[in-house]
Amino acid sequence: MYHNRSCSRYRLTAVYVDRIKSVIHRIRRRLLKTTSQEFWTRYNVTLHRSFRSSEESLAYFHWRNDQYIDYIKWMPVDGQDGKVVLDYGCGPGNDLVGFGVYSKPDRLIGIDVSRPSLMQAKERLAIHKIESELILIRESDALLPFEDKSIDYIHSAGVIHHVPDPAGILREFRRILQPGGEVRIMIYNYDCLWLHLHVAYIVRIVKKLYRNIPIREAFGRFTDGEECPLAVVYRPEEFMALAKRTGFDCVFIGAAMAVRELADFGMRCSAIMHPDLEAEHRRFLLDLHLDPRGLPMYGGKLAGQDGCYSLRPS
Repeated sequence: MYHNRSCSRYRLTAVYVDRIKSVIHRIRRRLLKTTSQEFWTRYNVTLHRSFRSSEESLAYFHWRNDQYIDYIKWMPVDGQDGKVVLDYGCGPGNDLVGFGVYSKPDRLIGIDVSRPSLMQAKERLAIHKIESELILIRESDALLPFEDKSIDYIHSAGVIHHVPDPAGILREFRRILQPGGEVRIMIYNYDCLWLHLHVAYIVRIVKKLYRNIPIREAFGRFTDGEECPLAVVYRPEEFMALAKRTGFDCVFIGAAMAVRELADFGMRCSAIMHPDLEAEHRRFLLDLHLDPRGLPMYGGKLAGQDGCYSLRPS
């Protein structure tokens, strides 16, 4: 009886501690008022790395893509010869290098909120002798600096889930896109190992972090860090509905899986057997099956954290 009471007190204390931490975290964000512009100026996908040669730069391009299985399949950088290509949220130019090397666009544009990242993109593209236009915007800008129907292809990888008004951005994409154009977007995917295994089990149960806050909040805070002002994870049906409301026909074409989330797959059985794992996550892990490569699939798609979508004007 005493043991049960002690356990109950411990669980209650843990709940209160997590709730207090969550409140402190929200207050801290409000007080510090870290903007996306400030956050992504401090951090970017290359960690502000410099490149000495085109060979080194291209080797990094391929290495980074290999860290996300099937990323380049669903977010390709080839096939855009003679087109006007926009990389929305280009950061330090990793995918711009890809478009410049593997396509011959008539016009290549990168747009971002971080001035240092754009400077690094400029230096890196110069190594490859790739001509481009790099444009700095503010996250508060409601309109993109382009004429109506002026862009053939829009590429946006890992950006829309960080913006406060995704519907507004999609409406702008719809405005500037040519009638026969296409948008490819990568955003965080709810139906993934990272959420249902790593965050739900390893982070919350094994490491005892973020145990009593909603799983989406735990995902955002752990995946991009406490300082990241916003990180939203979408179910495919949620994002497709959002795209439809903004004038697009949208297809969930597939997901890319981070090698780091695949590394956790061996803990699947331990997670399923743990009585504290919530039923939603247990069912997800039970419903996985393997593709011919031995990679976990869910609902016919790779169970990866990077959901990829093709959008065309309705």
